[in-house]
Amino acid sequence: MKWGKYTPYLLLIPTFLIIILFIYWPAINSFLLSFYKTSLFGQKKIFVGLQNYLNLFHSESFLEAFKVTLIYICATVVSVIFLGYLVAVLLDNKVVGVKIYRTLIFVPYAISFTIGGALWLFMLNPVAGHVNYFLSRIIGKNINWVIEIPYALISVIIAGIWKMLPYSIIFYLAGLQSISEEVIESAIIDGSNAWQRIWKIKFPMLSPITFYLVIMNIIDAMFESFGIIDIMTRGGPFGSTTTLTYKLYQDAFFFYKTNLAAAESVILFLIMSLITFLYFKFGEKTVSYQ
Repeated sequence: MKWGKYTPYLLLIPTFLIIILFIYWPAINSFLLSFYKTSLFGQKKIFVGLQNYLNLFHSESFLEAFKVTLIYICATVVSVIFLGYLVAVLLDNKVVGVKIYRTLIFVPYAISFTIGGALWLFMLNPVAGHVNYFLSRIIGKNINWVIEIPYALISVIIAGIWKMLPYSIIFYLAGLQSISEEVIESAIIDGSNAWQRIWKIKFPMLSPITFYLVIMNIIDAMFESFGIIDIMTRGGPFGSTTTLTYKLYQDAFFFYKTNLAAAESVILFLIMSLITFLYFKFGEKTVSYQ
């Protein structure tokens, strides 16, 4: 019997085992757990159907976390897309030292969200932070960024934008460098100014990249923001920076409400699935691959 044709499947067995044990089984277990009410140590389970979901949608803290998540995602994704494109346009110019500038601008992408949060926590320190130093020199006022509303959410959004921005810059810069010089020269001959060439010619030509970056940045903002929030604000003050992902973490590991946390994980999965489906169904119509 020849085993050669089965070799690829045998080599894939370790990968499938890891995926099943650490991805599919926890996901299925969370889905099943969301229909039960458990004791503190999980020794007793009572089937309650959709009650956990109903409790969440009647919970003010969950609805507030949903609102904070929406604000955070909209602010970061929109800022990252447009700032990323503008910075890429600047880096696409042939000036002295542009390679150094490109290297420096990509540094935030090389560090984790947790380290990024720690750096911004230091810079926003009301006593020794660089941001407050310059603010005090300009407006004569210090701000307690991470412990005051609404500055805590603003500080988290700024840190998120700073961390996510290089990813968009990399893709936009690669796209700009692939645009034919003949297209730009034709636009110049037709009398277009620099602003028109940037937004009416180059940006539409990069619509496939924008399409990809929007969905990837939404995923990053939804899930990768955990590290920044945990280091900078821990969801405070008064839940003003608690996103759905961070609330899930709190319910699971601080309040030991594993049933609610399981329901929240299912809701997060459904939200991302719906966003992805709608985005690919309607958003792709605006993309031009020519």
